[in-house]
Amino acid sequence: MTRRELQERLVAAAQPVYGEREAATIARLVAEKRYGLSRADIALVPGAEVDPGEGFERLLADLAAARPVQYILGVADFDGMELAVGEGVLIPRPETEELVRWISTDSPDAKTILDIGTGSGAIAIALARRLPGARVTGIDISPGALRYARLNNERTGAGVELIEADILNADLAPAPGEFDVIVSNPPYIPAVERARMAANVVDHEPPGALFVPDADPLLFYRAIARFARRSLAPGGTLWFETHETTAAGVVGMLEAEGFADVELREDINSKPRMIRCRP
Repeated sequence: MTRRELQERLVAAAQPVYGEREAATIARLVAEKRYGLSRADIALVPGAEVDPGEGFERLLADLAAARPVQYILGVADFDGMELAVGEGVLIPRPETEELVRWISTDSPDAKTILDIGTGSGAIAIALARRLPGARVTGIDISPGALRYARLNNERTGAGVELIEADILNADLAPAPGEFDVIVSNPPYIPAVERARMAANVVDHEPPGALFVPDADPLLFYRAIARFARRSLAPGGTLWFETHETTAAGVVGMLEAEGFADVELREDINSKPRMIRCRP
């Protein structure tokens, strides 16, 4: 098989699920990660032979079945890192990198950081690497997600402390004023939206990391805000990633809970998605 044929077969498998443009992006990602071929390699020497390997047909089938390409490859890029991911852990998104950059720029002297709902460890590990003077802790209710977080923590040498805990059931008992920064990208998608979402998300990524009850979309934000009121140090900050449709509601809830300096920012897609506030 030539390099061009490899790319064409990857695109053909992904296109019915993702459309032409995204399928081409996925094909380039697979070519790079699985076969070490850059876009330039394929364009400059399209007729060069490449061995697709024994698992190629399964790879094509997985793409056609809308299995996320990050799960197929076993890795996701995040903030300059290659993190291990797979079924049972949310795939980190590029938009979340913006929140990490905002925190690290705003709080360069933070000594203690808590990431609630750490998943793959993306936020916690990225902050530990950006702020090497900080002691970073990540918690998650899912043992499966924490397995990936621990693997990523070990691979990157980030030194994050990882704990299995449920923020809704108050498993944690921090000392008052223990953390300079608390951050969370909690479940925030109303369950009613599930029917309108892409199959590669709803059929494969863990629903517990995505969805909240329609009747209480701020469930996690409220619990985390009340936890933060007790456990943030003087001058500390609370950070959230939010759903665009409930961002204003999160701001209102935070103000009602007594938080000040509540700032809502848009992401790279001009959607209101990032919040910073102080108790």
